[in-house]
Amino acid sequence: MNRLTQVTRYPIKAHGREDLASVFLSPDACLPWDRHWAVAHEAAKLNDGWSPCMNFARAAKAPALMAISSRLDEATGEVTLMHPGRGSLTFRPDDAADLPRFLDWVGPLNSADRARPVRIVSAGRGMTDSDFPSVSILSETSLQALSDSMGVALSPDRFRGNLWIAGAKPFAEFDWIGRDIRVGGAVLRIEERIGRCTATMANPKTGERDADTLQGLARAFGHQDFGVYARVIEGGQVAVGDGWSLT
Repeated sequence: MNRLTQVTRYPIKAHGREDLASVFLSPDACLPWDRHWAVAHEAAKLNDGWSPCMNFARAAKAPALMAISSRLDEATGEVTLMHPGRGSLTFRPDDAADLPRFLDWVGPLNSADRARPVRIVSAGRGMTDSDFPSVSILSETSLQALSDSMGVALSPDRFRGNLWIAGAKPFAEFDWIGRDIRVGGAVLRIEERIGRCTATMANPKTGERDADTLQGLARAFGHQDFGVYARVIEGGQVAVGDGWSLT
């Protein structure tokens, strides 16, 4: 059955994930509050607005970040971060007075030989890895095919997607580039494949690298891509359990 099985946002890029029951998608916008903030490191060279991921603290360089989960209070702008080794922290990313508490909390999760996190930034749009406001769509059957080929049950949280769908053939989403998909009340245009990095090697429960997903993709499927980026072209409400169809 073609249905939406998971909706997830990441309020602070690479620092926590939050599952949602439903969300309203707007045209030419990211999923609301997704990657709304990002943690710039001391070597960052930021643009006005969106900047590439190399400027930010991320799990490709600090795998322990993968074990952070989060909760955003949209009314107050407070974010609560939770990590098995660091406990929890509630703070306001937009409040400069809260920055030292955040840096103290997150510091031990970053590699000592890498550029250190120094500030939190926002850009007026989500700091996704694509240079356009994107929503990522990932397939449960593709994940199952990769898991089967590697002989390990891979959590979808390794791949930090926004919308997870069931019902497609494994990796069929790569054939949808340029096509439109209706999910619930929204329509999205599939734009490009998502190239993956070492962040996906880390277990989202422990933050430790324990599965070579890049090698697994290359060996079994001849590439290192997983999921697709899409652009919202018709806004609407989407909820877990909604159906989806190509248009």
